[in-house]
Amino acid sequence: MSLMNGTSDTDPPAGPGTASGLPGPVAFQLVLLRRMADHHPGLVEDALRTLRVSRADLREANRRWQARMHAPRARGGVQPYRALLGAPETVAARRLGDLTCEALTWPVPLWPDLRFEVLTGTRGAVWNAWLVRAPGARAPDLRTTEDLRPWSCTVDEVARAFAPARPREGSAPTRWQLACTAPGPDGTPEDLVAEFTWGLYQRLTGRTPAAPADHPGITPSP
Repeated sequence: MSLMNGTSDTDPPAGPGTASGLPGPVAFQLVLLRRMADHHPGLVEDALRTLRVSRADLREANRRWQARMHAPRARGGVQPYRALLGAPETVAARRLGDLTCEALTWPVPLWPDLRFEVLTGTRGAVWNAWLVRAPGARAPDLRTTEDLRPWSCTVDEVARAFAPARPREGSAPTRWQLACTAPGPDGTPEDLVAEFTWGLYQRLTGRTPAAPADHPGITPSP
C-alpha cells in the first residue's frame, strides 16, 4: 500500500475521521503531529516525509478530528480512537489507587518503541490518552538535562528519572508539564519545567539554578 495516495484494494472507504482517503492510523498520527508542530516544525516536516503526506493532509486530518470530537452528537469515550486506529493491540485492567480502569494500546509506526494508550473508566469515559513506552522497549537513560531530547521520552519516564516531579496544567488538553529538579550539563541542579505533547517530551522552560534544600521557599520531601 502506498501512503502517497493512502489507498489500496483492501482499504475501507474514507470515514468522517480520515483525511482524503488516508488510512485511519496515518490520519491519527497526523493529529498527534499537528500539536507537536508548534514546538518542533522541523521534526514534523521529517515525519511528514516519512509518512509520504503533505502539510495539507496534516491540516485536514486535524480538522476532521476536531469536527469528530466536537460534533453535537459525537460518540465520546474511546470510540473516536477505535474509529481511526481499529482494534487495540492490547486491552488490560489497571489499578490506579482505589480505582480500576481499562488500558487500551495501539502501535504508532512513527515511534515504534512507543504505544498510544487510552485509559477508560466508568461507562467508557476517557481518563487519559497519550504516548507511553512499549512493553519490552528500552527506555532512555535520563541523568541530566542533556539527556532530554525532543521526542525521546515520556511523561512517566521523566517523572521517575527526576523525582519528585510535580505535574502542572499545560496550555491545551493534549499538553502536560512537569516541574522538577535535574542536574545540568555540569552537574549543577536546575529547577525546570518539562513540556509534553500527547505525553511525548518536547522542551524545557524556566531553567534556573536550584535553591538550597533549606531555602524557605522549598519544602523538602519527607
